[in-house]
Amino acid sequence: MSIKRILLLPHLHIQNANALSSPYTIGFPALTAWLGAVHALQRKLITAGFEDLLFTKVGVVCHWLDLQTYKGRGDYVYSIIGTGNPLDKDGNRSAFIEEARCHLDVSLIIECEGVNPFTQNQLQEQVNLQLLGGLKFAGGDLLSVGNVDFHVIDDEVSERKLKRQLMPGYALIERRELMIEAMQQGQDALDALLDYLSIKHRSEIDDEGRVTWTSKRKTSGWLVPIATGFHGIAPLIPPGETLNQRDPETPHRFAEAVVTLGEFVMPYRLNALDELLWHYHYDEFSNLYLCQQSLSITQNLNV
Repeated sequence: MSIKRILLLPHLHIQNANALSSPYTIGFPALTAWLGAVHALQRKLITAGFEDLLFTKVGVVCHWLDLQTYKGRGDYVYSIIGTGNPLDKDGNRSAFIEEARCHLDVSLIIECEGVNPFTQNQLQEQVNLQLLGGLKFAGGDLLSVGNVDFHVIDDEVSERKLKRQLMPGYALIERRELMIEAMQQGQDALDALLDYLSIKHRSEIDDEGRVTWTSKRKTSGWLVPIATGFHGIAPLIPPGETLNQRDPETPHRFAEAVVTLGEFVMPYRLNALDELLWHYHYDEFSNLYLCQQSLSITQNLNV
């Protein structure tokens, strides 16, 4: 086992996080939001003097989620609970765009490089300062956080100790291989996604005429749609040539969200810590900007 130095941000209590993870999915925030927040934290820490620091991988464990939706009596679908804050100068509610929000409690597991025992305490203090300084996570406000801590993972004992700290909770892992398998059998991407997420109801009539209904999905597990990156759909345009782009010093490209299958799994069911860690991947040939995992869950999951 290779030695890993892990920074644990436990129980981030976040309010009003963006639950619209892609143009057609709502629920747990996109992976890009979590890796983006950790990247922002890394940039702030480098500016604070930790020039050699590098956050290489990130794991997300959800302990609790409250999706801000409402379904009244007789309603067929859920409605988004919107807010119009702050009020305008006359005390009236200002105009707002409907957006899906959620409150949640998550822990982030961050694999670090460029940290040693002599700078660990200073870095830990700086992380606390940055978290208290208003750092956003998935567009939401951080209300509280547990004790930020470092873990050195060098054997199975230390790995099990970290997993216990993540319980009770559910780690989000990638199940892209299910999509690939279905598409190789002739389904398109959307059909493959819906086939795994839909619940199919079936009735059986026995010899005495009694009807028994059963409901199940195509495969077991808490499968969910997750947004894991972007697909460039236009040429990469040099900095400053696109009107009204947000950052004039960065190349610009139009892109669409990449949605695939994920699964929530309790950490104790994972054999290796790498099974819950995500990292960035850029595929220049296919114009893909992805968050993905190094290990497939089907290789190591204890079922």
